[in-house]
Amino acid sequence: MPTNIRIIHAHDFIRATQDGVLDREASIKMLTEIASAGEALAHHHVLLDTRKAHSVLTDPDLFYLAEELTKLPHAHAQKTAILCTPERLNNAKFLALCAENRGLRLAAFSSFEDAIEWLIADWSDA
Repeated sequence: MPTNIRIIHAHDFIRATQDGVLDREASIKMLTEIASAGEALAHHHVLLDTRKAHSVLTDPDLFYLAEELTKLPHAHAQKTAILCTPERLNNAKFLALCAENRGLRLAAFSSFEDAIEWLIADWSDA
């Protein structure tokens, strides 16, 4: 079965203050705008590549982000893979756990190939 995957790079939506600190509200707003503008994302799975992102998200930030993701259009209809560096994998897994607890199909990976394999696998096999 064909699978459509949309790759989004974190620098497309991560925003920081002048001091280099993550601007959580601006980042969430930008992510929401990207998702809302992409009506076609309803028919795509998403690979969110955060490997080059230079932000530090706290556990409350990740919890809040998972909560906000559930509000996005089509969030429950697609699979989202978070691709990150190995040293941030635990944070990404925490985000995935928070999202999964809200009914989203989100998983964290430090390997591009593993992320793609998960995205193209039939959800019933996962």
